[in-house]
Amino acid sequence: MGNFRAKCYLSCMNSYLTQSLLVLALLLAGACQPKQSENQQSAASPNGMVVTAHPLATAAGTAILEKGGNAIDAAVAAGFALAVVEPTMSGLGGRLQAIVRASDGMVSGYDATTQAPLTYDQTTATKAAYGYPTIGVPGVVKGLVTLLSEQGTLTLAEVMEPAIQLAEEGYHVLPGEAQRRSGAIETIRKFKGTSQYFLNGDTIHQAGEMFIQKDLATTLRLIRDEGADVFYKGALAKKMVADISANGGYLDSISLASYTVNKSMIVTGDYRGYGLNGLWMPSYGAIVIEMLQIMENFPLDEVSEAEWGRIVYKANQLAYDDRDSQETEENARHLTDKAYAKKLADMIVEETLPKAAHLQTEQIPASWMALGGHTTHLSAADRNGNVIALTQSLGPNMGSKVVTPGLGFLYASTMGGYLGDIQPGQRASSHIAPFIVTKDGQPYLVLGAAGGSMIVTAVAQAISRFIDRDMELPQALAAGRVHASDSSMLVETHLGTSWTRDDIAQFKAWGLPVKEIDRPASFGRVHGIYYDAKTKTWYGAADPDWEGTAGAPAN
Repeated sequence: MGNFRAKCYLSCMNSYLTQSLLVLALLLAGACQPKQSENQQSAASPNGMVVTAHPLATAAGTAILEKGGNAIDAAVAAGFALAVVEPTMSGLGGRLQAIVRASDGMVSGYDATTQAPLTYDQTTATKAAYGYPTIGVPGVVKGLVTLLSEQGTLTLAEVMEPAIQLAEEGYHVLPGEAQRRSGAIETIRKFKGTSQYFLNGDTIHQAGEMFIQKDLATTLRLIRDEGADVFYKGALAKKMVADISANGGYLDSISLASYTVNKSMIVTGDYRGYGLNGLWMPSYGAIVIEMLQIMENFPLDEVSEAEWGRIVYKANQLAYDDRDSQETEENARHLTDKAYAKKLADMIVEETLPKAAHLQTEQIPASWMALGGHTTHLSAADRNGNVIALTQSLGPNMGSKVVTPGLGFLYASTMGGYLGDIQPGQRASSHIAPFIVTKDGQPYLVLGAAGGSMIVTAVAQAISRFIDRDMELPQALAAGRVHASDSSMLVETHLGTSWTRDDIAQFKAWGLPVKEIDRPASFGRVHGIYYDAKTKTWYGAADPDWEGTAGAPAN
């Protein structure tokens, strides 16, 4: 299987590059892209790999690998770059979670998600999807700086250089970015700072237009020169608190100054002999493992495509019923226990699935049912075997929709109900699930996804497509997905996905509540890396539903 992948990998992606409407738009807008060699959605190299949601962020990461940096250096550079070039999905005011596997086999997790300020009063707070009252303590800046200081090899100045240059000199807006801004234009107009940076006159920046962010460049340079302290205790902190408190928000100087990056508990499992590694809360890594270990009880390499989809859908239903059971370490052990997975799989066989308990209450977080995708993910590896899966997010599109004048970045939406009820000082949990799969003691798959509630199912299905269905990684990311939502079985049917009309008819014949979704990028966007130990080659693939790329260092 590995030799076949090595031989066919680069050619098999050709049939997928034109299948997504977004990718088609990307190609048509060639004037707003880097040179063609930087636009590939798959790549192969013995020297490492970077896969991100934006060509310029991928270029930033690969440049760091070429400079002699390791995978963590590259990921931090790409993370800062994404904060500049994909600001609707992530940024300095957002949250971050990452899982790292060092070349010596040590796995560690980093929780830099946003948290409710100590001054937050849930009893008096109004439910809101955006605005100043939804802003919590940002985690991205301290998360990236901590990753670099603990596991990187280069200086902060070196890894931040690409992001600063992109903000200072500008870049051409991609079609997807322009579309996301257009969808939020009425909300953008409600806030002075957001209008200042994200409106071009009375409208948004169109695809292909140059977007220059001088104030963001200044903010980035301050972080480069003074470290994370300037953001949490210094001049930037003072500006944030002054603006947010003056406009009805809760962010305070004590909450900022006391913010820490937590070491995440690693949850592990096994899927057909492959090691599974994810992050415990506030990540949903345990739910990914639970879903896969339910699926392991079925011969998914032998069944039809329709039967594969049916089993995935049922496993999704059962695993998602446990989302509100993620509280203690004992819960973590239970959810990742293979005996428990077998018990749930038996329910699928016996057709005795309980009604989804989490759908019977009005307390469901809005993010559990939101179909709009958001967030960004990147994966990186180096020639020495260090790997990292890193996910950054603002919450929904453009997060809180708020930018402090003079700073240039959006804040995440943390409070207000989107992520559910949250207490003062509590961190926001979400479907974020950076993930690492190992084989014979070596990294095998490094991946994660964007897409809100679709993240867990996208990651699990990509792994199963690759391992069970023997697909090349680009195929595994392009193939059709399913998702359990409300009382429906959502089925991805846009151009380029793999479900046939016979598959859809079979789903319906089984009595499954099919709802076809033909909109690209609605079932998560997975950016992943595969390592072939026989050829000692890294292969990367970006989800064809998005505008991301895979890139490898030249040396």
